[in-house]
Amino acid sequence: MPENNESNIDQDKNYEMNEEQAPVEADKLDNDETIGTNTVPLDNAGQEIHNEAPVEKDPIEEARIEVAELKDKYIRLYADFENFRRRTAKEKLEMISGASADMVKAILPIVDDFERAKVSFESTTEIDALKEGVDLIYTKLFKTLETKGLKPMVSKGETFDAELHESIAQFPAPSEDLKGKVIDEIEKGYFLNDKVIRYAKVIVGA
Repeated sequence: MPENNESNIDQDKNYEMNEEQAPVEADKLDNDETIGTNTVPLDNAGQEIHNEAPVEKDPIEEARIEVAELKDKYIRLYADFENFRRRTAKEKLEMISGASADMVKAILPIVDDFERAKVSFESTTEIDALKEGVDLIYTKLFKTLETKGLKPMVSKGETFDAELHESIAQFPAPSEDLKGKVIDEIEKGYFLNDKVIRYAKVIVGA
């Protein structure tokens, strides 16, 4: 009889052990099933990766932004051009004003000479001295103008050129070689820095 009791005790222990292990194995099966069914991808940090669909951009909104940018560029460019135009116009006026002032300053000494000559006309009777004084003033004036780029035009005996001459009459040419050429000069023409500032008024041989 004692042997039967020991056998029963061993069976009871085995039964208790089986009952304790059963929930553990069931939990293990549940975990295995959970792991097998969890298909969400993970990143290196173990965080779930969510694949979000790309947001489509509104073409009308993009066009509006592009138009606004182009308008801003146009306004800036227009403002820069206006500033450049005003600055250039101002510099041009200053240049013209400066050139005029330089010319006047250069001529003022000659004006002084004419004033002194005028006084001499009233107090002297020596015609030759007066003529010499006028010639000196004329020479001084012309040399001053030459320093500013003035150059007289040589027209008499030259072939008529509409780019340089203004024909006011045609006379029979004294000789065949003067036909179509300037035979007389009524008013002298001038260049300023190689640019015609006054056409010569001439008579052309026909």
